[in-house]
Amino acid sequence: MKASEIIAPAFYPVFWDVLEHRFSKYYLVGGRGSTKSSFVSVIVVLGMMRDQDANAVVLRKVASTLRESVFDQYLWAIDALGASDLWRVSVSPLQLTYRPTGQQIRFKGVDKPKKIKSQKFRVGWCKFIHYEEFDEFNGEAELRNVSQSLGRGGDGIVEFRSCNPPASQNSWANQSVKAAEFRPDALVHRSDYLTVPKKWLGLGFIADAEQLKKDNPTAYAHEYLGEVTGTGAEVFTNLTLRELSDDEVAQFDHTRRGLDFGFAHDPLAYVMANYDPTYRRLYIYGELYKVGMSNANAISAIKALNPNNDVIFADSAEPRTVYEFHDAGLNLFGARKGPGSREHGMKWLQDLRQIIIDPIRCPNAAREFGGYELARDATGGFKSGYPDGNDHTIDSIRYSLQNDMRRGAR
Repeated sequence: MKASEIIAPAFYPVFWDVLEHRFSKYYLVGGRGSTKSSFVSVIVVLGMMRDQDANAVVLRKVASTLRESVFDQYLWAIDALGASDLWRVSVSPLQLTYRPTGQQIRFKGVDKPKKIKSQKFRVGWCKFIHYEEFDEFNGEAELRNVSQSLGRGGDGIVEFRSCNPPASQNSWANQSVKAAEFRPDALVHRSDYLTVPKKWLGLGFIADAEQLKKDNPTAYAHEYLGEVTGTGAEVFTNLTLRELSDDEVAQFDHTRRGLDFGFAHDPLAYVMANYDPTYRRLYIYGELYKVGMSNANAISAIKALNPNNDVIFADSAEPRTVYEFHDAGLNLFGARKGPGSREHGMKWLQDLRQIIIDPIRCPNAAREFGGYELARDATGGFKSGYPDGNDHTIDSIRYSLQNDMRRGAR
């Protein structure tokens, strides 16, 4: 059977992109029945049959979910391509071997990431890496470590990440997809069941989708259309992630700088922003974010990022550290604090028309602002107040804008 007969039309452009090596990372997100996982299995099998040095590793977070999910999906792809006689199937270990050359597709769980080490293949090297349901993994760092281990020994590696996006816009997986839209080496592709031939899905699937559309439009949009509908816990619903050009940054004339000192395992977070009071827009365009940084090294790095020695407002909880940084030549002062100042600052930021963060220049600010949510109690309701933790760049921004907040109050 031809590949075009088993791939939904929405994936035709991606099919050619992969064959022509246009991108190294593909983010395939969509709702139920969008056939994104089917597409990946077909393109990987076909790509290996076209390249005798290519092997593949397919991963899910939990190993026990491999056998009846992604493994069966790849068996379907081999059968659909009419190549079942050319592949040998093994369930212990879980792998598929291309008989003519000995190339392999290996299936691995990442229950213990450290056990995923460089894979030695009898023929060639690992060209294809597929993370199925990649939102189940424990964050970008985990995937990066696995990819670095698997990506040794060859060039032209292609990584696929497929999932139904979580409802929360602040999920790390959704933030990863947003950041990928700014990467020149990545392609983000969104799909849903409406782009798939109806005969592939069946009348029952379509009937269930249409019924949920009537009963619960939000659940339908999330589950079947793959939309990020939100959970209601997001604090900063006014957040926009986009790349800021050098020319745009050069025009900033209301710059603000804030610093949150690192304590123990907490990072030092220095953030640069521009506030437009007319349109109430905040642009976050620079950051220094590091754990275990000495004061001397921090002072040197901040001076390099602040050549004009503009005013910096910092956490005033450690007056001795504030004095040390000030005496070293930085134009730095402790931020004013008082009862309710944290809550006031959070609400002030929430009320801004827009908070724009460049995820390339400021990945940690994008992560913290994007992932900041209200905490829930045992009954599922929201706890009062703003949670403390993973908010170092947010605190820095609050300090930097203290005078603007006071003017707003007056």
